[in-house]
This record gives sequence, C-alpha cells and structure tokens, in this order.
Amino acid sequence: MKTFLLTLSVAAFAASGALADEIRVLNWQGYGTDQDFAVEPFEKATGHKVVHEYFNSEQEMLTKLRTNPGAYDVVLINSIYTQQAVSEGLIAPVDTSKIENFAGISEKFATDPQLTSDGEVYGVPWVWGLTSFAVNNNSVSEVPDSLEILWDPEYSGRVAIRDDAVEAMHFGALATGQDINDIKDVDAVKEKLSSLMPNLRTFWSSENDWNQYMAAGELDVATYWSGSAARSIAFGLPITFLVPKEGAIGWLDGLSVPATSEHKDAALQFIDWMIDPEFYTVWDAAGAPASANTAAAAALPDDAFNKTVLGNPDLADRIQFMAPVSDETRESYLEIWQGLKAAQ
Repeated sequence: MKTFLLTLSVAAFAASGALADEIRVLNWQGYGTDQDFAVEPFEKATGHKVVHEYFNSEQEMLTKLRTNPGAYDVVLINSIYTQQAVSEGLIAPVDTSKIENFAGISEKFATDPQLTSDGEVYGVPWVWGLTSFAVNNNSVSEVPDSLEILWDPEYSGRVAIRDDAVEAMHFGALATGQDINDIKDVDAVKEKLSSLMPNLRTFWSSENDWNQYMAAGELDVATYWSGSAARSIAFGLPITFLVPKEGAIGWLDGLSVPATSEHKDAALQFIDWMIDPEFYTVWDAAGAPASANTAAAAALPDDAFNKTVLGNPDLADRIQFMAPVSDETRESYLEIWQGLKAAQ
C-alpha cells in the first residue's frame, strides 16, 4: 500500500498550486467506497475529504443526478443503467490515462459496450458478481447442482426469493432454459414462477433481511448475490453459495464521474484507489464482489471466496450478464410478478 499512497500523494500535491478537494460520492450504503479502510488512507494520502450520499434504487440514483447538478463527483452505476445516464448527459467521459490501475482491468470488462460509447469510457469497471442461490449447510446435506432445489417439495415453506420482478423473471428464464435478456416464452416463465410460490417462506428485500432469516434457521435455500454471500460467510453464517447447471445472472458495476462534477481530477484519483489491488484485497477479506481488475483478483489468497467460487474458469459458459431492460418490459414483468404474489 505504501507505493500506491506515495503515488497518490505525488499526484495530489506535487503540482504547483494543487489543492485538496471535497469529493462527494453517490453509492449504496456500505458498498466499499464508504468503509473506513477505503476512505481514511485515501484522505491521508491526498488531503481530499470524501463525503457520501446514498440511494436505495437505481431509479433514485438517476433522479439524484438529474436534480442535483454539481452535487456529486463519483457515482456507482450498474452497467445496465450506464447508457441511459450517457444519453441523458448525466455522466462525463473518463480520461483513463489518469487512472494508473485501469491497465489491470480485464479486456472483457474494459471494452464492455454498456460502459463505453463512441470509443470513450463512461464507466470504469469496478466489481462484478452473480445472482444465484445459497443453501443452509445445517439443513441441506447434499450440495445441489440445479435451480430445481427451489421447487423441491422437501424444502416447502423454507425457500426465499428476492422481491424483484426483473430478477424473478430472470430466474424463471434460467429455469426454463431461456435467455434472460430475450425471453421468448413468457408464459412458460410465468407458469414456472407460479409453481414456485407454494414453496416460499418469504420474499426478502435486503441483505440484512436475508441474513436474519438464515441466521434464525428459517430458510434452507434462497436466491442471493455473490458479494453478499461472501460477507455472510465472513460473518460466520453456515451457507454455501452455488452456481447451478442452468446458469446464473451476471452483473457489472462501474464508477462514473457526473458531467457536472467540479472536481473531476480528484474524482479520478478516488476511482483509481477503488480499483487498486491493495485496497481490494482488504475489502475482499471483509466480503466483497469480484474485482474487474485481474491484478486484484490474482492478489487474493488461494482460499478466498472470489477466487475459489467466481474464479472457476468453468463458470464462463454458465453466466448470462444482464442487459438493459426497457421501461415497457420492466412494466410487463412487474405486472406479472404482482399478479403472482397476489394469487399466492
């Protein structure tokens, strides 16, 4: 870390007249950028002060960018919303030559079409992960290899799924052998999800909800995010996160600079710190999604969750990364999902 902090110090103070800035970051609460081990070394090295504001949904994030020009310098955007932010002029192109650690980003993520436009980068690939499921090791003796465990009568009343229409439809698509981004047989997905409802104990809405249900022993199997699973395991929950033969839902988060930011250079320094391997290995030990930086991924201990689970080369063929969902499609999925819940 000393080498990187020295680099930051030089970048921040060596130039004549360089001044420290207040960097305002818009993100999910507790999602890496606001941790003490992230903020304190950066502030010490650069003199910049980091202030956070939070959102509870991607739509709220976009609204905050639209209605608060100049209020933010760094924003976390899931890749499926990046092009929308670009089209509305909410974020600026990123000068990657000012981000030393960008060289470590894997080519697959660095050139992701959802994070780039007209040859320019608008989202710096930060972390990625999977939405799949986890089982309670205390009650599920055999490790399953299929999504069908969610429908298994043996676990009736002890299954949970997140209360999210798009995510539910995506699971239904996986379970019926379809492309999550191009569902041809919507009726088959609807029927499959309808048959899941009797097995459900609850719909979860947050990581904290999920952890409480699992810690209380009220669940045997539940859909979950890989980064959250890493944290739950780090906190001592007896669970195993699995990627079934039907596949899993992939997602990618990027860090962007709002077009109205008045501290763009300082913002890029902060983004550089966020993708640095030496920061990431600390965050990973506390439970983090997988890094888009190959150097960071390689620096993990051999027994790290993101190396043993997400580092498995056999996963590539089983991951379907999410594409943007149109408002019309989102509304149709929501109508289906609300109908299924109402009929339960």
